[in-house]
Amino acid sequence: MQQLLDSVKSLSARERKALAVLLKRQGVNLYGVTPIAVRETQAPSALSYAQQRQWIIWQLEPHSAAYNIPLALRLHGALDVEALRRSVEHLIERHETLRTTFEQQGDEALQVVHPASSFALEVDQLAAGETVERYVDQEVQQPFDLQHGPLLRVRLLKLSEQEHVLVLTQHHIVSDGWSMPIMVDELMQCYQAATLGREAELTPLPIQYADYALWQRNWLEMGEQERQLAYWKQQLGEQQPILELPTDRPRPVLRSYEGARLNVELDAALLNDLKTLARQQGITLFMLLLASLQTLLHRYSGQADIRVGVPVANRTRSETQGLIGFFVNTQVLKADFDTQTTVAGLLQQIKHTAVQAQAHQDLPFEQLVEALQPQRDLSRSPLFQVAYNHQSEGHNEARELAGLRLEYQVSDKHTAQFDLTLDTCERPNGLAASLTYATDLFDAATIERMAGHWCNLLNGMCRDANQRIADLPLLSVEERQDALRDWNPNLAVYPSEYCAHQRIETQTERTPLAIALTFAGEQLSYQQLNCRANQVAHKLREQGVGPDVRVGLAAERSLDMIVGMLAILKAGGAYVPLDPDYPQDRLSFLMQDSGIELLLTQAHLLGRLPIPAHVQTLDLADALDGYSTENPVNQTTPDNLAYVIYTSGSTGKPKGTLL
Repeated sequence: MQQLLDSVKSLSARERKALAVLLKRQGVNLYGVTPIAVRETQAPSALSYAQQRQWIIWQLEPHSAAYNIPLALRLHGALDVEALRRSVEHLIERHETLRTTFEQQGDEALQVVHPASSFALEVDQLAAGETVERYVDQEVQQPFDLQHGPLLRVRLLKLSEQEHVLVLTQHHIVSDGWSMPIMVDELMQCYQAATLGREAELTPLPIQYADYALWQRNWLEMGEQERQLAYWKQQLGEQQPILELPTDRPRPVLRSYEGARLNVELDAALLNDLKTLARQQGITLFMLLLASLQTLLHRYSGQADIRVGVPVANRTRSETQGLIGFFVNTQVLKADFDTQTTVAGLLQQIKHTAVQAQAHQDLPFEQLVEALQPQRDLSRSPLFQVAYNHQSEGHNEARELAGLRLEYQVSDKHTAQFDLTLDTCERPNGLAASLTYATDLFDAATIERMAGHWCNLLNGMCRDANQRIADLPLLSVEERQDALRDWNPNLAVYPSEYCAHQRIETQTERTPLAIALTFAGEQLSYQQLNCRANQVAHKLREQGVGPDVRVGLAAERSLDMIVGMLAILKAGGAYVPLDPDYPQDRLSFLMQDSGIELLLTQAHLLGRLPIPAHVQTLDLADALDGYSTENPVNQTTPDNLAYVIYTSGSTGKPKGTLL
């Protein structure tokens, strides 16, 4: 084998590819056992799979800053600006990604590495009334032009002779979170050397990112993609459930990526308890914290299949360790829950899942999405909606070097790539955690409660690993008291012999002119509501609606929707709510599965609804002058069917519940 490896070094790229094809037939992946080769020319070359997805996203949203990677350093002490400029210049010369742009040639996207050139460092001062935070936020929110570059922006803000802020912003297509410490370390080494009048002695880079991108494609094409994809397809299955967390607002059609962050500190005592539990179960702290997050999501959603996205450095090759580039990959780790799942059982399940995932970590997330083909939804990320990232030690601690003290400038502006992201970082005095959330969906108070519930779960898991997940404490003592006492006053007993529509009729007799419904500036009194519903109910009776007959109700949120709902009950039927904004395949399934033969709807929706041929439609806005406004003779009791509601179908086909 060593002789083979030595001989491969002298082969051209084309000869190497031909040899790889021959070896593949013998079950050997040449690219997996030989060093990553340096490109033969500086001609434009292929993108990595991760870069390819970023390129597509940028073409769709060229003015978005959602994939900017910001870093702001506050520098205390006398700064040598020229030494800093030369340091950045050396960094750009050393890493080709920092002088790379992208272009489309026909059907192929290519990366173009530009020659190193002199670098000009812009030095700014705060405008009148401007704050450092606002300056940094405005800088990092500026979009990049991937075609023309540059894709690294460096700005220096001078606050005084002894204090500056260095702002470095990169686009994700040329960098990732693991690259940032490399950048800071090398920048500081170069700066220290420059202040001493010499060149920094950095370890030479064996390859550049574009070399890796070509190698990745060749390696995966020679069988590795097929092997790893088979594992993930078996692990995740054919159904790709959507996590349905309770939100404060309806989900928008398009994500804005607007986010906020809540910081949480877990004390040293709890961290020690967590480490003890991890040792007892033979798992890592990462696995335990991942299990706790999936438990929280399970308890919040009630879903049995919980999937979380976890980033991995994806620098398994030694040649990639010191490079700045977009290497990070994302894995989808799932946990299965049932009513009998215990803490210990879950932890062992997560251990097995994480170990297997690590052995199959190289399959690009983009290829996994393409293979599994989840339902396209611009309001959600594919395959998972919640992410988790753990660091064993922090990289954001203050540092001192060459007469400077460096502190990381924390921004108040955050981007939410997902509905929710949990970040954790081990520290000597405890565990630092943060929850980044989409402000389109959640209020700050909701996330604060969620963080408290997560802490309660962590404490509960540490107390008894043999207890069921379903029995873990979620609420705090105060919340339990609120739920049992303050939110549950003296029980009000309602007459059980009457149906809901009969109680509306009784209220109409008592207060006919009182407002019953208000919506979008319109309103109906009890008398108007009851009379209108009576007319529709008589028409429904004419169509054969009676006790336990299911009637579809597809209407936009409006007064008419409530009239239709009440009319179906008055006619004796059971309504089946059908949201017209549901996907066509879901609506079609619900209409077929529920067995409706009559659909109460609105005329302008008829063209959008996949109505089966056997289903008759009635328009809520039809003229009803010929129908009585008197209450129909009641034909139902509280034991009759009132409505049919369907589950989200996140774990398969939606299931109807009869109520």
